[in-house]
Amino acid sequence: MTIKIETLAVGPLEVNCYVVGCTEHKVCAIFDPGDSPKQILDTAKKHGWEIRQIINTHGHADHTGANSEIKKSTNAPISIHLADATLLTHPEMKDMAGYLGLSASPEPDELLTDSDLVELCPCLSFTLLATPGHTEGGSCFQFGDSVITGDTLFKMSVGRTDLMGGDTEKLISSLESKLLVLPENTVVYPGHGEPTTIGYEKANNPFLMQPWRLRAQT
Repeated sequence: MTIKIETLAVGPLEVNCYVVGCTEHKVCAIFDPGDSPKQILDTAKKHGWEIRQIINTHGHADHTGANSEIKKSTNAPISIHLADATLLTHPEMKDMAGYLGLSASPEPDELLTDSDLVELCPCLSFTLLATPGHTEGGSCFQFGDSVITGDTLFKMSVGRTDLMGGDTEKLISSLESKLLVLPENTVVYPGHGEPTTIGYEKANNPFLMQPWRLRAQT
């Protein structure tokens, strides 16, 4: 198998940090390094992978707490959607990081927009799906038959919209136009909790049912 995914639940809120690597070209990307930089670095080292990219699905501090240490250790660029760029260093996120005992993130190095391709090697690239709702710049990243959804979609739940940058109507639109249209066998790797599939969520997730969507929009 060329592509391998390691999942690390890190930080006080147990954020799923994903180390996604190519076993052929020995490179990887780190998604949402929320905490535990040594564990993340050791995971990449175990496979002999060079960390090429640090990618944040959104700018909340629980997902970015190890950005600084990983960048310092690897010189890998930090990437995030353009609309969440200022969120990384916003005073509210610095306060959140301090409250959770995490490090504040530095500014991003690369700003992404909808449909941008982050290419690590000939075997591994990620397509950004802009999914505002949890935050204005909330994003998912599709690769092969998998998608990393951050805090947009979870197993049997969806992202909250009562934090900075949240918008329920935008979240509903993002779910319907960007995620529920994916093939049903697409594996979902969420920002918290267990993996799932698009098909399972379409059939079982109560927050994707029409009555909830209608109530949320009123």
